[in-house]
Amino acid sequence: MSSITLIGTGNMARTIGTLAVAGGNTVEVMGRDQSKAADLAKALGDGATTGQWGAVPAGDIVITALPYAGVVPVVTEYGDALAGKVIVDISNPFNATFDGLAHSEETSVAQEVAKVAPAGASVVKGFNTIFRNVLEKGRPNVFIAGDNAQAKADVGAFIESLGLRPRDAGGLKMAHWLEGMGLVTVSLANNGVGHWDFALGVDEFTG
Repeated sequence: MSSITLIGTGNMARTIGTLAVAGGNTVEVMGRDQSKAADLAKALGDGATTGQWGAVPAGDIVITALPYAGVVPVVTEYGDALAGKVIVDISNPFNATFDGLAHSEETSVAQEVAKVAPAGASVVKGFNTIFRNVLEKGRPNVFIAGDNAQAKADVGAFIESLGLRPRDAGGLKMAHWLEGMGLVTVSLANNGVGHWDFALGVDEFTG
């Protein structure tokens, strides 16, 4: 099993943390508000712990469960504390009208994180195409992207421990397109699908 640190105390942190604990992983929670972090760790139970904000995370895999605008600043703030860690960015940088990405260039939050991450850290994009309610009760595919094969293998093993199926979308530059997939998912929910109880996946066909 994996050792995980969640940076953030919101709904996605709670959902991923709940699945992680149920999957037998070691979980640590970090938040700017220490009392919220402690409350979440207590709610997760099963040995979940609380770390001090900005300290070296106990987890080998660090999941930044934060709004997109906060991810790069927090990784910058943590600095060398993240050296050697696998950083998983789950954010979606949607614009205010949810019909485009907040950044106008062909980049991604994950790619911007890689620019400020310390030496030895690896960045993986993942979980951003899945609505929280589906993650809570479904078994969706989890698309991931990253440049380090071992980091993706470690994240893939963690995803499998949650009872989910990792889908490797390629190098970190594909994180931009995964963010686009997140946007498409929201647009489908607001239009042709008409509800939020679905996820994008892969259907395989043989001759």
